Amino acid sequence: MSQHGTAIESPTAALGDPRSADNVEYDPSFASLREHSAGLETTTEYGSPSYVSEHRSRNADRTANALDRDFGTVDHGHVETAVDAAADREMVCLDRQLGRHPDNTYVCRYYVPKEYSRIALAWAKLFEPAPADADPDFVTVQVPDTDEVAVRVLPDEGFTAVLGTDYTGEAKKSFLRLFMFDAKRQGGLGLHAGTKRVRLQSDEDGQSAAGDSDLETVGQVFLGLSGTGKSTLTAHDLGLEAPEDATMLQDDVCALRPDGTVAGSEGEGLFIKTIGLDGDEQPDLYEAATHESAVLDNVDVAEDGTVDFDSDVHTANGRAVVKREHLPSADEEIDLPSVDQVFFITRNPAMPPLAKLSPEEAAAAFMLGESVQTSAGDPSSAGEAIRVVGTNPFIVGSEGEEGNRFRDLVADLDADAYLLNTGTVGDRDIGVDDTVALLRAVSRGRVEWTDDATTGLTVPDTVPDLDTSRFDVGEALDDADERIADLRAERREYLAEFEDLDDAIRNAVY
Repeated sequence: MSQHGTAIESPTAALGDPRSADNVEYDPSFASLREHSAGLETTTEYGSPSYVSEHRSRNADRTANALDRDFGTVDHGHVETAVDAAADREMVCLDRQLGRHPDNTYVCRYYVPKEYSRIALAWAKLFEPAPADADPDFVTVQVPDTDEVAVRVLPDEGFTAVLGTDYTGEAKKSFLRLFMFDAKRQGGLGLHAGTKRVRLQSDEDGQSAAGDSDLETVGQVFLGLSGTGKSTLTAHDLGLEAPEDATMLQDDVCALRPDGTVAGSEGEGLFIKTIGLDGDEQPDLYEAATHESAVLDNVDVAEDGTVDFDSDVHTANGRAVVKREHLPSADEEIDLPSVDQVFFITRNPAMPPLAKLSPEEAAAAFMLGESVQTSAGDPSSAGEAIRVVGTNPFIVGSEGEEGNRFRDLVADLDADAYLLNTGTVGDRDIGVDDTVALLRAVSRGRVEWTDDATTGLTVPDTVPDLDTSRFDVGEALDDADERIADLRAERREYLAEFEDLDDAIRNAVY
């Protein structure tokens, strides 16, 4: 047992002030962090650093928080191990600001051993510099070289210990998890979602040369697991031409507030997936990922610096930290003034490419969180069907209460909700162009709706620039009626697991 005992009353207080600690290099520059990691770097053809880590995805099965589980001696021992390492080892420490909204802005303090400075380099590029001499709201200590992998979260203390993993995503999500938790404590809801602002002309044909003052704004939120197209769709310009535009505000985590505003989290960078990144299909993301300011994580980079985004030689979960300023589709703002439309991204072949949902159906979709497993979560199960409440694997507290809260917020704010399938209907591929046509039409309010006899959902009847008959579930899916009936039964059984969930939401299963 160390000097702290088995349960540290305040891990943050036990760490002391990093500015005066002899073993801590506080607030090093990006150049210094890169220099510390020079022996691990492969420099890309673009002049950016690239690194390969031992762990290449999150360890959800090794993560626990003190609100949803009673921490015992072993759990507190993991926290103690992190605190002791930060006190004794040669560390780097950086403070960064998370969020900009007056009620959702936090100072984040991150410690990591100096030899793992590459993690701090990538993490620090995501967030803005913190105010000088500010006290931290959230603290994470990451010690990648412990024998056991363990992530332990003390939500009320704002502290996270990340042990045994050198994956950059664990550092990022340690702070975003607490950002979402605090949003819920304030009466809102943290979302694993991207946000987008679409500005459209108000005339019927959208062809006038109206100025910006005549533009109508549509605020959109996209919920989806990593790798389902959330970043791609949030960053897509929808094929709009000036003066109309579609700009990304956030691509990963935000906070839906009771007044309808959506607070952003990451102010300087994005942690994007790179597998299959193509300059023709995703020009904005490609441009940012190939800028010299990017940091590549587990991407295939040859000794001569040649980058191969199509290769999964290290993992299909290759990533890049990119700067917002080098992403043409990213706006300077990160907060969405109001939410008008919410989209649940799924990859279920028994679902239509688009369906309009009632508030109760939207809450059911939130609870079901249906998609396919991606390499970001569990590479060994990539491609398998999966359900994650809110498509958010970082929920702290009752999941059923999250569904109830989501239903109430959507209803109170009068936001429209939609199910968006970006995979296949049966064996018929839904292309990016198909999805964009749907999103463009929904943004303009130019979808004519009908009731689908097979799924019972409200689906598009006519959409400009799209033949919706290609995606009729009844025709595209073999034994459609039987498969939909089985799916509904599975969904009802799944929703029955959540004791806190309102019956009205259970009964809205589709």
